[in-house]
Amino acid sequence: MATSGVKVHQNCIDAFLELKLGKTHKYIIYKVSDDLKSIEVVKQSNDADYDNFLKELPEDDCRWAVYDFAYKTADGGDRNKIVFYSWAPDNAKVKAKMLYSSSKEGLRKVLNGLAVEVQGTDLDEVAHETVLEKIRR
Repeated sequence: MATSGVKVHQNCIDAFLELKLGKTHKYIIYKVSDDLKSIEVVKQSNDADYDNFLKELPEDDCRWAVYDFAYKTADGGDRNKIVFYSWAPDNAKVKAKMLYSSSKEGLRKVLNGLAVEVQGTDLDEVAHETVLEKIRR
């Protein structure tokens, strides 16, 4: 359970394991349920287009996401890292930002195998090149 009292629904963990082990998804979008009692999966997709992933992040509400980020190393090798996104855009309501912030660790704790965390308040902070730079550090 997250510090906010919001519980992580089992399907969040199952979807993550499918992404991590089964490679059946490219990304997963999570949100707090409408009754504010649990974290649930909003969308799972195997669409590898990063711009389509970014379109799933609302302009005025918070979300979390996990993305299986593929990239090339400096020597040309193919690599993947699982990236956790904490999305809290500037125009989201303060109450939502507080709830998502206080619930984030509860979700992160059950998603074993996250390599990088990205916090975004606007699209520049979650742009492909910005995330790639953070992954390569």
